[in-house]
Amino acid sequence: MEYAFNTFEKLINLTEKRNKQIYELMQEKEALDFEISVNDVRNKTKKIITAMKEAVTRGLKSREKSFSGLSGDDCAKLIERYKNSKSVFGKLFEKILCYSVATMEENLRMNTIAACPTAGSCGIVPAIIIALSEEFNLTEEEEINALITAGAIGYIISSKIAMAGAVAGCQAECGVAAAMASGAAVQIMKGNIEQTINAAALTLKNVLGLTCDPVAGLVEIPCIKRNAFMAVEAIVAAELSLAGVNSVIPPDEIVDALVQTGQLMSPLLKETSNGGLAATKTGLRITSELRKKEEL
Repeated sequence: MEYAFNTFEKLINLTEKRNKQIYELMQEKEALDFEISVNDVRNKTKKIITAMKEAVTRGLKSREKSFSGLSGDDCAKLIERYKNSKSVFGKLFEKILCYSVATMEENLRMNTIAACPTAGSCGIVPAIIIALSEEFNLTEEEEINALITAGAIGYIISSKIAMAGAVAGCQAECGVAAAMASGAAVQIMKGNIEQTINAAALTLKNVLGLTCDPVAGLVEIPCIKRNAFMAVEAIVAAELSLAGVNSVIPPDEIVDALVQTGQLMSPLLKETSNGGLAATKTGLRITSELRKKEEL
């Protein structure tokens, strides 16, 4: 059986040829690659989703600060706000924000998270899948289908570029995570295969050039709040795609543009913490204070 797809064009062609959904092809490919059954693939995916849910649950309850003291209570602030007033965009929006921040704060506390695709972008895909699952009463099987669909999108992008801020900036981390999440959202909302891929394309177009410039080299500023922003962007892309708003530039060409943008990006903006936000007056002050703290 043919499972070779390292571009979105090949993926779409293969879904048509085999009359399969994206998640069906991806789970069969994973089973073949790792010499396990499709049921094993789905069980492994179920464990990942369970880990995601547990991270969200812990994160929603915790106010524990990170070692740096820079973060750890942003989710609590969101929860407190929504106790007293509603979000402009409603309950689902509130969940997406809280779940994305809760997961990222669990990451900085060094608790268990699912890197999806990286630790620095771990809040985006879980926030979308879990929040939409609660909103639309998804079955366990539907949750698994959504995450495997997201995985297929990430797999194709990773065939051209490493998902690392040190390689191509945050466009290759939070940007890719948002593309994965947008595809998962379309899958959940019963969109077709073209709409799923188009949502990923729309997302990637709008993250090109996103730098990785963490203050003091920590996955906190701006990483935590960026996850919340990117989760919302994933939903915007999904909604546009479901409405028939298409990307003029094909998805594979957008990935090529992402690769080129990463190559052109200054090393100062690729996880070195020598430029961007990390090199601001405040960023440098925080770095200096943390170094003194570590010496004590």
